Amino acid sequence: MTPVLVINSGSSSFKYQLIDMTDETVLASGLVERIGEATGSATHTVFFRAADGPAPAVHKATYSLEAEIPDHAAGFEVMSRAFDDHGPSLQADPPVAVGHRVVHGGARFFEPTLVTPLVEINIDELSVLAPLHNPANLQGIVAAKKAFPAVPHVAVFDTAFHQTLPPAAYTYAIDAELAAAHRVRRYGFHGTSHKFVSEAAAEFVGRPLEDLRQIVFHLGNGASVAAIEGGRSVETSMGLTPLEGLVMGTRSGDLDPAVLLHLARRAGLSTDELDTLLNKRSGMLGLTGASDMRDIQARVERGDEAATLAFDVYVHRLRAYAGAYIAQLGGVDVISFTAGVGENAPRVREEALATLGFAGVHIDRERNATPERGIRMISTTDSAVTVLVVPTDEELEIARQTLGVARA
Repeated sequence: MTPVLVINSGSSSFKYQLIDMTDETVLASGLVERIGEATGSATHTVFFRAADGPAPAVHKATYSLEAEIPDHAAGFEVMSRAFDDHGPSLQADPPVAVGHRVVHGGARFFEPTLVTPLVEINIDELSVLAPLHNPANLQGIVAAKKAFPAVPHVAVFDTAFHQTLPPAAYTYAIDAELAAAHRVRRYGFHGTSHKFVSEAAAEFVGRPLEDLRQIVFHLGNGASVAAIEGGRSVETSMGLTPLEGLVMGTRSGDLDPAVLLHLARRAGLSTDELDTLLNKRSGMLGLTGASDMRDIQARVERGDEAATLAFDVYVHRLRAYAGAYIAQLGGVDVISFTAGVGENAPRVREEALATLGFAGVHIDRERNATPERGIRMISTTDSAVTVLVVPTDEELEIARQTLGVARA
């Protein structure tokens, strides 16, 4: 076995997966949450295979517990006990490496990086660009290094994949000296997902990654789109922070900056109140009172006017970016949809591409509507552009990159 442990740490919780990289199968996964509260909780799921019929079936067993979890170090003790009690044994097969998701690497990190004290200092310094994420990511790293001191720890940055953006794509047209002094530029996010999906799409269509012009829509509660040429990100919708771009569950996406000045002057909103408005009270939630696309689509079916308008706004933004990125790429070969909404909302996919027939994009409605899972084509056989649904697997991508660094 070649087990790699993947950690995604938040301020009051962390998720984990143990993956056997020999065949890239998930051995166990879990969630430790409510860290720092009076009573914390954890779930631990073990996966195993049994020969049922013509192909091995995946079975799982899930265990839950409640305990006092004052900090991330205690959380890792809870996780270790879950492995000891329910398996697989980390004593018998300890992880060969631990991979950590880190949201913001700024312009400093453009590849997966072995965690050293200097790297930790840099992640901490970059918290100014991601105050909600980097400090929590760093807490997870520090706690994990105490729990697993004998193995390499690797940071995989959401922003790294987009470090190939050309200057024309990442430069904002503001005072250059001020921008440089405060590191204001486009960084982009969801890079791990965009990388995984674009490579999986190339393999599925049977063409070299280097030959393809791709557009990937990562549509979840957070959403972004990337233009990928020859496997390199050349344009993406998120910017300095994950706020820019598409309409999201609770985030506004693109907005005239003067709206903020207007609200500060006329509504008396403070900087913190504006931050909360744009990140937590906008997007689909701001338009409808609900952030889940399933709830919104159900309301659209019932003729709800607010939900219908919100859905139209959401799709309008998707079409605008699709058209812009086709122009930036000079055409497109593959368009992929991924993440919660992208993988599970056929109407969103159909409406997003409905006006792109001029570019050779044609959706097969029956294929698009099928409930089957896994990577699949939803375009017509004669469509000049292949349209796919590609389930993302950011944990596997982190594990792959982590193992590559550990072996190096």
